[in-house]
Amino acid sequence: MTEDPAVAVVGGGMTGLSTLHALTERDVDAVAYEATDEVGGVVRSGEIDGKLLEFGPQRLRLTDAIRAMVTDLDIADEVITADDDLPLFVYAGGKLREAPRSLSAFRRTDLLSPTAKLRLLAEPLTDPIDPEESAEAAFVRKFGREAYTNLIAPLFGGTYGSDPARMPAKYALKPIMGMEEKNGSLLRAALSRLVFASDETPPPASFESGLQRLPEALAEEHADRLHRETPVTGIERADDGGGEWLVHTDNGSRRVDHVVLTTPADTTADIVEGVDAESAAALREFNYNPLVMVHLESPARADGFGYQVRRTEPLRTLGVTWNTSLFDRDGVYTVFLGGMHDPGAIDRDDATLGETAVSEFRRVMGVDAEVVNVERMPRAFPAWDDSWAASERVDPPEGITLATNYTGRMGVPSRVREARRLAGRLAGPE
Repeated sequence: MTEDPAVAVVGGGMTGLSTLHALTERDVDAVAYEATDEVGGVVRSGEIDGKLLEFGPQRLRLTDAIRAMVTDLDIADEVITADDDLPLFVYAGGKLREAPRSLSAFRRTDLLSPTAKLRLLAEPLTDPIDPEESAEAAFVRKFGREAYTNLIAPLFGGTYGSDPARMPAKYALKPIMGMEEKNGSLLRAALSRLVFASDETPPPASFESGLQRLPEALAEEHADRLHRETPVTGIERADDGGGEWLVHTDNGSRRVDHVVLTTPADTTADIVEGVDAESAAALREFNYNPLVMVHLESPARADGFGYQVRRTEPLRTLGVTWNTSLFDRDGVYTVFLGGMHDPGAIDRDDATLGETAVSEFRRVMGVDAEVVNVERMPRAFPAWDDSWAASERVDPPEGITLATNYTGRMGVPSRVREARRLAGRLAGPE
């Protein structure tokens, strides 16, 4: 590798490592910096008391891009998949009710009344989503109040740990608005995917040693290009007027053509402060939702992805992933607490959080459980609330690109997809 690579990638999470990998595939000379010794960002796995736990995302989708990546990294034989036909539930009205993820499930579910099902089917007759309305207003207008309360709010809101009433559509629903524009309606988009899609939905997947195996394998593959425990302290224009950038660390500086920042918003703000004060100030305004994960061990047995909780239920739990069902994780269940509805959860002590998780799990599942671990993520998800209006003031100089979960969709497949698009743009025409 030359002393001065073409691209510097800041951050050793999934976006940063995927970008480094994709650039290397395209013969672009690149280097990456990670402030800590551990790679993966929010993707973290580990064993406690002999139980394999996920301390961030619980699974990914084995898309074609990820399948190709694990093949390149020679870890395809470590992949484990789950059946995508497993049911997903919503706890509503004191019982678990199947969320419709197929036409047959839509017909049989008691989560929606016959009237609510008919109302939902009328969605193509509604006006398109208005970017100025809230996510809640958009969903209620298009699908009806019952479908929103019983189905959409638990699933959509639970995914982000957010309250859709406080999420402007222009920030929270960009991908959904794109689907609506492409297909003419959201219902047509759903039917196209369920009925007319020629390709199968990528299955839920993990690795024998947990999701962190993927970023670890990427780091091993590019060990000569990845600088761990090397925080980037700042960037500045090279003084010769050539349009290049100097990336500063405690170990020295490197000249590059382009800088890709995959770090959290506050860290990115610190890095760009000296070259773009306005973007830095805007980035510091972004709100994130805190999340608590309580890992339980229980003899409960149920087949499915798990459940989300309707927000009108008297529970603090946002949802529960049934790891034992998905990947045979030996009685492990992950309970999610906190989010926009209960931000104070992050500050409660482990004993209180554990008691809440166990008692509410027992209430829903009818089986006792024991706490294995309590994990806190103070800045788990972009909130996509009014604070994201500040994103309109983020406009870094040419040669600096922001790429992370606040510039695109969340989830490992989305991070890999964004990284590949970015690498293709930086590599230029072949």
